Amino acid sequence: MTQAQTQLEAQHGVKFALDDDHVVVIIGSGAGGGTLANELAQKGVDVVVLEAGSLHTRKDFLTDEWGSFQQLAWLDKRTASGSWRVAKDFPNLPAWICKTVGGTSVHWAGASLRIQPHELKARSTYGQLAGATLLDWPLTREELDPYYDRAEKKMGVTRTNGWPGLPGNNNFKVMYAGATKLGYKKCNTGRMAINSVAHDGRTHCFQRGFCFQGCRFGAKWSTLYTELPSAVATGHAELRTEAHVARIEHDAQGRVHAVLYYDADGKLQRQKARIVAVAGNSLETPRLLLNSHSAKFPKGLANSSDQVGRNYMRHTTGSVYATFEHKVDMFKGTTMAGIVEDEARHDPSRGFVGGYHLETISLGLPFYAAFLNPGAWGAQFTAALDQYTNTAGLWIVGEDMPRANNRITLNQTVKDQHGLPVADVYFDDHPNDEAMREHGFKQSEALYKAAGAKQVYRVPPYPSTHNLGTSRMSARPEDGVVNKHGQAHDIPNLFVSDGSQFTTGAAENPTLTIVTLAIRQAEYIAGQMQQRAI
Repeated sequence: MTQAQTQLEAQHGVKFALDDDHVVVIIGSGAGGGTLANELAQKGVDVVVLEAGSLHTRKDFLTDEWGSFQQLAWLDKRTASGSWRVAKDFPNLPAWICKTVGGTSVHWAGASLRIQPHELKARSTYGQLAGATLLDWPLTREELDPYYDRAEKKMGVTRTNGWPGLPGNNNFKVMYAGATKLGYKKCNTGRMAINSVAHDGRTHCFQRGFCFQGCRFGAKWSTLYTELPSAVATGHAELRTEAHVARIEHDAQGRVHAVLYYDADGKLQRQKARIVAVAGNSLETPRLLLNSHSAKFPKGLANSSDQVGRNYMRHTTGSVYATFEHKVDMFKGTTMAGIVEDEARHDPSRGFVGGYHLETISLGLPFYAAFLNPGAWGAQFTAALDQYTNTAGLWIVGEDMPRANNRITLNQTVKDQHGLPVADVYFDDHPNDEAMREHGFKQSEALYKAAGAKQVYRVPPYPSTHNLGTSRMSARPEDGVVNKHGQAHDIPNLFVSDGSQFTTGAAENPTLTIVTLAIRQAEYIAGQMQQRAI
């Protein structure tokens, strides 16, 4: 354990006064918030990070899936609505996001892919699609590439900067065998923010598995033991844990100037701020903005466009598992051990716009039993479980369409532990999503049958994890919530720093882009502060 990590555990950093109004307050410590905090602190900017969760260190991580879920997941009240299956099967759990220091960067699998140039121009590329609110990003790949370079180097992404790919486990070998027989050309162990060689004071991956439950070795990049300790070590950052933010306040001119939060003892505290950056994920960020309504902003902060909460996306997903004559032991090694990229293209002849990836996935037996077919019982179900050690698995990760009515709203009749209205997550699939999922299911079934599968199981989407949109970037204020720097159109010293700012979802796992945008945003904020523009 590095000296910086020890310092993080010991004191969480320097202590800024509650009435210190020169600090940048960052709400959330995950990929966006944690990275932003470190980038600003390294530039000499004082930051206070408010994290709703507790500090769990690497030695705390569990190999028990349900135990880990109880330890790391956001278990506060929430509701779901709409026709997506989550509303029926998991009405209080629309997504597995984390409530812990490091946020969902503790839980994520590590896949790190750049958004493709055409995906940043979704409206121009896909055209006017009925029922979708497609919009071009106010950014291009040319603008993002220098920051992608920095993010990949920071995170230790394999197959970049001369770092080799990770070794393939049996789950990947089965995928590769089927993919090559289908004629796919782009199948490999992926670009992963998991050290294949020692890097940045962290060891290489030992192929232990349980990537979703937190990396005990620290080989997988997480702000918990990279960005946050480094930020604290500068003397310019303070981390406050179990700090549940209730609302953001503004002055008479409409500029945000304070954050109200409940501390670990349930006492309401008020931290003044020069700038506020919200990085609470795509469910809690819009909830906070909406809960921060006032006479001046009756519809919520940064919401003159009525776009806060809208255009919720969570990627088009679904899984396929297959059983084989011999053991696979898919749980051994990296959880997301390989990828097929051939379908991640725009080819309307397939019956949909946009594209998708196929990525290996592994669940332990407890989660496999829960998600294989929720509510199932009987001989067919138990037979599938009996074949667990001989099972391989993959999941579809595709671009879903933004829709105005897929949104986060406040449920005024359900309150959290502090009496605040909870988020209601409404989602309906777009026909394009359904067509893409069906194509992905068929290709995945064909892949496993080509590899010699005995039985193949279609598994419906898990409770969503790649939560995007809800405070999206736009060139015009009326089309979104923030500009290309994540700066609110309505309030110049308010920023959004997580996946909420995605204009469209693209087909790539989002964390690399969230980190990339945070690096870029920190540069912008520091420059604006130096010019005293904010």
